[in-house]
Amino acid sequence: MNLSMRWLDEFVKLDKMSMRDFSEAMTMSGSKVETFETEGENIENVVVGKILKIEQHPDADKLLVCQVEAGLEAPIQIVTNGHNIKVGDLVPVCLHGAVLPDGTKIKKGKLRGVESYGMFCGLETLGLTAHDFPYADPEGIFVLQEDCTVGQDIQSAIGLNDTTVEFEITSNRADCLSVIGLAREAAATFNKPLELHKPVVKGGAGSINDELSCVEILDSELCYNYIARVVKNVKIEPSPRWLRERLRASGVRPINNIVDITNYVMLEYGQPMHAFDIRFIDERKIKVRRAKAGESITTLDGGEHALDESMLVIADANKPVAVAGVMGGEYSGIMDDTTTIVFESASFNGPSVRLTAKALGIRTDSSARFEKGLDPGACMPAIERACELVEILGAGDVCDGYIQDKKYDEKQREIKFDYKWINEFLHTDLSEQKMIDILEKIDCKVENGVIKVPTFRIDLEHKADIAEEIARFYGYNVIESTAFKGASQGKYSPVQLFEHRVNEILIAQGGCEVATYSFISPKLYDKVNMPADSAKRSSIVISNPLGEDTSIMRTTVLPSMLEVIARNYNNRNASTCLYEIGKEYIPNENPELLPAENKKIVIGMYGEQYDFFSIKGIVEELLDKLNITDYEIAADKTEYAYHSGRCAGVSVAGEKIGVVGEIHPSVSENFGIGSRCYAAELDFGALFANYVSERQYKPLPKFPAVTRDLAIICNASTPVLELEKAIKKASGKLLESLSLFDVYQGRQIEKDKKSVAYNIVLRSSESSLTAEEAQNVMEKIIKALADIGASLRM
Repeated sequence: MNLSMRWLDEFVKLDKMSMRDFSEAMTMSGSKVETFETEGENIENVVVGKILKIEQHPDADKLLVCQVEAGLEAPIQIVTNGHNIKVGDLVPVCLHGAVLPDGTKIKKGKLRGVESYGMFCGLETLGLTAHDFPYADPEGIFVLQEDCTVGQDIQSAIGLNDTTVEFEITSNRADCLSVIGLAREAAATFNKPLELHKPVVKGGAGSINDELSCVEILDSELCYNYIARVVKNVKIEPSPRWLRERLRASGVRPINNIVDITNYVMLEYGQPMHAFDIRFIDERKIKVRRAKAGESITTLDGGEHALDESMLVIADANKPVAVAGVMGGEYSGIMDDTTTIVFESASFNGPSVRLTAKALGIRTDSSARFEKGLDPGACMPAIERACELVEILGAGDVCDGYIQDKKYDEKQREIKFDYKWINEFLHTDLSEQKMIDILEKIDCKVENGVIKVPTFRIDLEHKADIAEEIARFYGYNVIESTAFKGASQGKYSPVQLFEHRVNEILIAQGGCEVATYSFISPKLYDKVNMPADSAKRSSIVISNPLGEDTSIMRTTVLPSMLEVIARNYNNRNASTCLYEIGKEYIPNENPELLPAENKKIVIGMYGEQYDFFSIKGIVEELLDKLNITDYEIAADKTEYAYHSGRCAGVSVAGEKIGVVGEIHPSVSENFGIGSRCYAAELDFGALFANYVSERQYKPLPKFPAVTRDLAIICNASTPVLELEKAIKKASGKLLESLSLFDVYQGRQIEKDKKSVAYNIVLRSSESSLTAEEAQNVMEKIIKALADIGASLRM
């Protein structure tokens, strides 16, 4: 949005300040200034001159020698080829050393032997066009008709000295795409009164009903308000200089008085308007409706466009005459012979305008405003202002009355005013009255604890929006910087810290982390010998898979690990130890709910240096480093993917959380792994639930320990774990440590028997153990072992 500072001065009287100070203050209050530029600032030493005498050049038929008064001590001589001048004309004169807008420097010199101390200027030389000064000859010298004096700088003489400020307006502030909108912001920013003008229309050219029969909105979802007024006896001519200057400063090209009025109102009020030639409105009826199938329209730019039923159009009794909010039709514009016009001021659905403009490949200043959402209440003052300007410019006679169809609720939006919440939200300590004063500066009225939002502020919907208004006019730079309450701190969560710890432990054990895809082929379930009736075969099926090999979400991570091991083996890596912390996706019983995502730790290895005890040792080290002490690793023959005689279940606090063992030979063969392969699967969540992040330390013992070695004869099939359970239970609190140091089968031991030897350390924290107390414990241990079929080795 380009804002003319001269135009702004009509609404807000600002004290003299630098443009830098103005720009910084407006930016800090939320209206971001991109840049500012003063018209004609690149023009130097160009003044108004008066032609005193004209003579023919002695040696050139096409050149004239002129004596010109330019405000200097004496007249100067200028040689020119322009022939549209006469004695007494006022013209722009470039003096010696002048600089033009394109950077050209003018110096005195000779033309065909005659001295010339400067140059006359045409419109193009000054960066102007015939639209800026319609009376000027666009091909000849610019002969001034302005009220100016000899020697006056050309910028002030022709009004080429306005300053334009370019604002970057966010999409939620469509009200600021207008001079009045930015004037409101400036008034609030600098705490100045806002001087708004209420349009006054005299009328008197008869009733509008004699010229226009009806206005009807047929689609209230896409059009909220439509107002029409009629102007008769229209006189099409150039607009006055002040209006042309304001349009030029705003980046809009002046065309003629009627078109300029619609553009002027759009810039001033932010409300796009259109003027129809009433001759081309069949039956004098205006209907706002959706386009019909097969309809088309030729727009003002000459483009032919097919319409569809999603597009809103302005139609007469038979055909579309304009695309609503985008562009008028070919015959809807103002022509040289137009005598009666209909002014349109309407409010359309923003998304509909945007989609229509995009579909037709047309983007206009009008559509750019409508698509952001405009206040339906702005239609009436805008059309009244247009009619007022018609009368001010003498461009026609305004008919009495208007025809309106309205489909919106005029009630103001209300938001609860909670100044305590706003202070807490902003971390400020403003009084209630201070906030009310700020809100009243932006036309928000506070009554009985409720804020009544003006209709043009469609962006104010919630109390957070009100807090933003308070903050930007109180001053972002005044509010102290504080940590935002409720915001999470930038640190790892407990689960993330736990995962980092698991990674550290497994890497220290020689593992390399891998990451595999969560979607796999259903054929992998067969490869790991998963039973046909296993619940884990029920998987989430991807609706648009890349292929069959990635068509389901895995319910087990083991096949993914075995694929990586197979890839390493087939690439002739002699050995490898890998691990992954991956997710399994278990479908929910309710298909409308998302699946459960369970994390699993999977370890895989192969190579001559590895065996069952290698991977079992890694699992035990992981549990020990995580300070999980209440765990058991016992034989398990139920796992389908593992060797039944070389597999163990991992339990913590009596609950199975995983498995460790050698992969079944047939599974290894299915994956093309020609070596013994070992794997472990552990439930990440269960480990985290039992993880002790802080190690507990005990004071050094005060009393001596009693050490005993115990050799036991038991069946060869008896698990060592069973023996250890019996010993621990019988020892009670006096057992400090139990260490297995020998397992023997052979001579002196019966067949199908084995000898298991333990080192037992007993200690009391209350007193020194006597030999008798230690012996009682050992007898209890021997009895407990006997109950499970074990006896002392003699």
